[in-house]
Amino acid sequence: MTELVVVRHGETEWNAEGRIQGHQDVLLNERGKQQADAVARRLAGESLDACYCSDLKRTLRTAGPIAEAVGVSVVADSRLREWKLGVLECLLPAEAALSQSEAVRIYEERDPEAVVPGGESLRQRFERAIWCFREIVDQSPGRKILVVTHGGIVDDLYRFAKGIALDANRDWPLYNCGINRLKIEDGRWTIETWGDIDHLEEIGSMADWEGKAD
Repeated sequence: MTELVVVRHGETEWNAEGRIQGHQDVLLNERGKQQADAVARRLAGESLDACYCSDLKRTLRTAGPIAEAVGVSVVADSRLREWKLGVLECLLPAEAALSQSEAVRIYEERDPEAVVPGGESLRQRFERAIWCFREIVDQSPGRKILVVTHGGIVDDLYRFAKGIALDANRDWPLYNCGINRLKIEDGRWTIETWGDIDHLEEIGSMADWEGKAD
C-alpha cells in the first residue's frame, strides 16, 4: 500500500483578490507563509519518504518547511502546475469578462475539451497531473509520499479517485494548506481524509475558492 499526503499551497495576494494565476509565478502572502509554517508543524512528526511539488514559487515555499521538518528533499515537477490559462492569466474575472468572452466560457463552464487560448484544456491539465501522480505511486510502493500542488490539481485528484466527471459541479473543499490523504492498494485509489485544516484554526484558509484560478 502506498500513501499520499497532498497539500494545496498557501494563500497568495492573487488568491485573496480573486485574480487568475494559472502558471504565473506568484509568491505567498503573509497569511500564506503562516499557513505553510503551520502545516509543516502539523506534519513534522510523520514518517514521509519523499516530497514532490509543482515548480512554482508558491508551492516550493509551502513544501520547503515541511520537507525540512521531516528530513526529505523537494523534487519539483512542472506536471504538478496549475491549469495553464493563457489569455486569462493576471486578470480579475471582471476584466476577463470584458475582453476574453470565449476563454471565460471555457473557464466558467468547465468545458473539458476546449483549449483556453494560449493555454490548455481542462482535460490536458487532468491528464498531465494524473500521469504524474500515477508515476509517483508506481515508483513508490509501500511508501508515504508528500505532494504539494495547486487547487486545480488537488481537484483533479479527487475526481480521479472518486470517478467524478471533469465538468461536474464541485461540492468538496480545496483549502489553502489543507491536508488530504489517499491510500493506493492493488490499483485502487481511496480517499481517507479530505480538507483537514485543524492546524489552521487561528490562521484561516479561504473556503470559497472555485477551484480554477489557483
